[in-house]
Amino acid sequence: MNHVDVPVTEARAQFADLVNRVAYTGDPVRLTRRGKVMAALVSPEDLELLELVRSRRLDLAHDLAHDLPGDPAQQQGQPAPPAERPQPSPLRIAAEYRPPGFNR
Repeated sequence: MNHVDVPVTEARAQFADLVNRVAYTGDPVRLTRRGKVMAALVSPEDLELLELVRSRRLDLAHDLAHDLPGDPAQQQGQPAPPAERPQPSPLRIAAEYRPPGFNR
């Protein structure tokens, strides 16, 4: 699988082409700012796999945390409370739309 690094500023101008590239080739596109990966465009199959991995990892971490011998809830014969899923961080705005003629 080949990935492509594209600066965010360039990606704005080529967004439709980049989406088509991902859709037809399946190759991810990494969006960068100052050389650092900020986001990525991935195929629906890759996204589904990522979501599956994340959910399994959370389930596995939950199972491992409650199977430890030092868990006081299990030692007392009480069921462990359900683990809370971590809340995603709030979305941050990477760019804003500025209509033609917009001046600050």
